[in-house]
Amino acid sequence: MAQLVAHLLCKQGVRGSSPLGSTTRRSSPLLLLLLLAPALAACDEVPPPTADAPSPPARLAGTPAYDAHEEPAEAVLPLVPATATTLTVVDLDEVRRQLGVPDLTSDDLMSDRSAFWERARTEAPMLTDGMLREDTSELMLDHGFTEDDVDWEAHFTGPEGSGYVLAFRPDLDMDAVAGAVGARVGPLDGGRVLREDHLVVSGVADDGVASWATDPTVAPLVGEPAEATYLRRGCVPFADALGPDATAEDQDAVLARHDVTDLEPLDAVAVSFGDHLATVRLGRDRTDLFDRLHLGDDWPVASPSFEDGFARGVGDPTTGRIGYDVPHPAVAAGLALTETLPFAVCNSVTPIPQPTGL
Repeated sequence: MAQLVAHLLCKQGVRGSSPLGSTTRRSSPLLLLLLLAPALAACDEVPPPTADAPSPPARLAGTPAYDAHEEPAEAVLPLVPATATTLTVVDLDEVRRQLGVPDLTSDDLMSDRSAFWERARTEAPMLTDGMLREDTSELMLDHGFTEDDVDWEAHFTGPEGSGYVLAFRPDLDMDAVAGAVGARVGPLDGGRVLREDHLVVSGVADDGVASWATDPTVAPLVGEPAEATYLRRGCVPFADALGPDATAEDQDAVLARHDVTDLEPLDAVAVSFGDHLATVRLGRDRTDLFDRLHLGDDWPVASPSFEDGFARGVGDPTTGRIGYDVPHPAVAAGLALTETLPFAVCNSVTPIPQPTGL
């Protein structure tokens, strides 16, 4: 309190109204001088009062736990550590259904399974190539299952490392999966089997309270059915969102038409893919939603370009959603993985360095 009064006195001096109010005006000149002199003498030494440090965002109440009945991108949240920054989920069951083979498993002919993966590679928003595919032969011959028995697959990254969750079909013998994990086959090396949930996990949260399921910035952005979901906590740096091959000229061209520093801060973004459509969720009541939507109109022309993956966008600021047609799902998935996403940019700019000559 003394620091605050001294600061105000230094700002106002002895003339004009005093922060001490009528008390000083009724006091004698001598008393007033005695009250003010020490504070004024310290004017060069008294800094402004420091603001309180911002508190960490409140977490949602409860102790969430994995629930296999929820949509995969929602179900996995209690397993994603609070420190993670990105999450990708592919609902392989939904992809199989979209491509007309809903019951495909490792029991089917190899030719049928190979045909599915070839179609999925070009016709679906595959945010993963299938974590177990490179080890198909060993897994099938020695353990009796393959990636074709995975219902959905999730991967997350963050400053404390990466991790994954594989959800196997409910009727699969988890003893076989445990055997492959014990044999350290491929990426299963270091995994942990959760038999009752039919999961293999690595790097997951120890407690649902310290997970993305209690993060109010990301939890509300998922829950609707999707073939694949990309979820990021925080915004994408402007230079990164321009694409891996962007130049300083590309950056300047966009900034000549758009002032990204006027955008609102972005706490999280989700992109859900399904049936040649994509739904972007940025959080409710976004006054900058149309500005973010129209950034894509002037994004650098690359190969592929942003419009090759995301076309004819429409926005709803109240719900914080942008809807896109997805003419090429594989292209859109690639843009999400490289974070070439204009609607997700930060509201600050770090200039891309100009190339130096030889």
